[in-house]
Amino acid sequence: MSYRVTLIPGDGIGPEITAATVRCLAATGVRFDWEIFEAGSEFVNRTGRPDPLPGELLDAISRNHLALKGPLTTPIGTGFRSVNVALRQALDLFACVRPCKNYPGIPSRYQNIDIVIFRENTEDLYAGIEFQSGTEAFGEINGLVAGYNHRWLRHNSAVGIKPISEFSSRRIVRFAFDYAERLRRRKVSIIHKAEVMRLSDGLFLEAARQVARDYPEVQYSDLPIDNICDQLVREPEYFDILVLSNLFGDIISDLCAGLIGGLGVAPGANIGTRAVVFEPTHGSAPDIAGQDKANPTAQILCGVMLLRHLGEIAAGDRLENALKAVLQAGIHLTADIHPEKAKAVGTAAFADAVMAALF
Repeated sequence: MSYRVTLIPGDGIGPEITAATVRCLAATGVRFDWEIFEAGSEFVNRTGRPDPLPGELLDAISRNHLALKGPLTTPIGTGFRSVNVALRQALDLFACVRPCKNYPGIPSRYQNIDIVIFRENTEDLYAGIEFQSGTEAFGEINGLVAGYNHRWLRHNSAVGIKPISEFSSRRIVRFAFDYAERLRRRKVSIIHKAEVMRLSDGLFLEAARQVARDYPEVQYSDLPIDNICDQLVREPEYFDILVLSNLFGDIISDLCAGLIGGLGVAPGANIGTRAVVFEPTHGSAPDIAGQDKANPTAQILCGVMLLRHLGEIAAGDRLENALKAVLQAGIHLTADIHPEKAKAVGTAAFADAVMAALF
């Protein structure tokens, strides 16, 4: 039996770390039938196609229900919107799940970290509802604001809208509590800024409190976003599962990756009712692309998550244990994590070591 999975190598370092992961997955003995598609800015530049997220890619993910994706570059402040965000919205991948835990051999200021971030993926300021300064649409928005709040926005402003719905808030919170019950996690913490954004974050918080009543066996807490930033720096081992809206979830998941040694060891999954897309938390690192320097740990851990999602628990455990063995041995490590950078190995050699540790 083989599993048909959409494969999006990505750009920058994406093709290298994805190739390393595909090799490691093959070494577990689980068979995959990869359906490969390109996307992103490099795809647009090379092909001249206008859409960085081609429709045939979305169709393939919907058909296969699974994808393994490398990082994709998004222009900052110019060009098209994030392909990553567009993909999640197009497929209603409402839950971004990002585990952050210590691994042996990965330098970190902290130990005993095992936090899972649940980020609502479809709403909030990342919904992409923005209005440019000086446009007719901005003028209409400004008039509405003045009519309801009795104040005018500065004429040279740009405006973004922060939609938060009861439906999406309940959905992500329930998803996190179900995960906690299924895996016997101890605590769920809801993160918000409801004392300032009383209506939007207030709705998110109230929906969370209502859902939490259905899970009396799971400890519940809620904290303002600024409060948890302080506590994560001082005592991160206190936290277990964090549930956040889209923007806060993006920021805090990167902070938690920093607690365990960096984005290079932080995997993730974007989960919806129709499909699941596994991808690392880090970016495309174009400055080292094509140089066989990238650390594939996060992408290999995405492979571990993919195997477990498929019910291939033993294979997932074997791959994670092989990765742990390589990290702990401290010999075949990439330059970003090797204690002696002159002795570091490349992406492909790192994958070779993981594959050897499987046997």
